[in-house]
Amino acid sequence: MPLQISQAVSIADWEMDFTAIRASGPGGQNVNKVSSAIHLRFDIKHSSLPDFYKERLLKLSDQRITAEGVVVIKADRYRTQELNRQDALDRLLELIKNATKVEKKRRPTKPTKGSQRRRMDSKTKRGQTKVLRNKKSFE
Repeated sequence: MPLQISQAVSIADWEMDFTAIRASGPGGQNVNKVSSAIHLRFDIKHSSLPDFYKERLLKLSDQRITAEGVVVIKADRYRTQELNRQDALDRLLELIKNATKVEKKRRPTKPTKGSQRRRMDSKTKRGQTKVLRNKKSFE
């Protein structure tokens, strides 16, 4: 079943390489016997993704992307291979969607005259309050 990224873009199963490995961490004897963790490898450069997606993914400074342009995701959150495989696919999908998200360009704004006046008035009022607090000695 292909991984659907958008209406027109999807990744075929043959483009992703799944390897079952032994998980680390807690789990008792089950950890030593069962290969429930999944390594997902996805080669960006040799994939069928459109060039826009490839460029954006390769520009990312993500530790999961190697220098050769291969995404490596290790999923060992769950105790079963099926759940870890789905978790790895979900994380790959999230990585691709975040890489292709186009941020709106920030347009710098200026504070209004009224807001500047209110700010200065409040500063003046605060300063006057502090002046009134001063103890004046009359000798």
